[in-house]
Amino acid sequence: MPDDRPCLTHAWRETRGEMRGWLRHRLDSEAEADDLLQEVFLRALRQGNAFCTLDNPRAWLFQVARNALTDRLRASHPQSQLSDDLAAAENESPAPVDQLTQCLPRVLGELAAADRLAIELCDIAGQPQQALAEQLGISLSGAKSRLQRARLRLKARLVEGCQVCFDADGQVAGFIPRPPP
Repeated sequence: MPDDRPCLTHAWRETRGEMRGWLRHRLDSEAEADDLLQEVFLRALRQGNAFCTLDNPRAWLFQVARNALTDRLRASHPQSQLSDDLAAAENESPAPVDQLTQCLPRVLGELAAADRLAIELCDIAGQPQQALAEQLGISLSGAKSRLQRARLRLKARLVEGCQVCFDADGQVAGFIPRPPP
């Protein structure tokens, strides 16, 4: 080991045995564990002097070891082709709950502006609830409550406005589409 980086030498001596045991426990052979251990050391060497600036070299080394182990296991895991019968048939119609999106634009337009904003921002645009809180000038817990209430009102409007019917399991069985205004 190079002596020009005593921080690496020290961290490696302190961590190597424990890391080897950890890798050995997760792999089938000592040789594989040693190969990964060598790979981790080489990655640490490639860091150069930046390794010496790490706040927690042990944690960094173990993170690199976890990543290398994950890469190794993924590469060795056999992959198989899915059979054709598992693929969705092209002529199958979508489930009724998926078709219910036809009613969504009209029902969204019937909601109060605050409810519509919550649904559109968080559920449709995928923004975090914190963004809703900031836009409305309320706390995060207030935004979460508002979004939950908006979802309940949206569901009620969908059920009523599109005449949604449910099966015995509570799943959407059908509805009457409502064209947009």
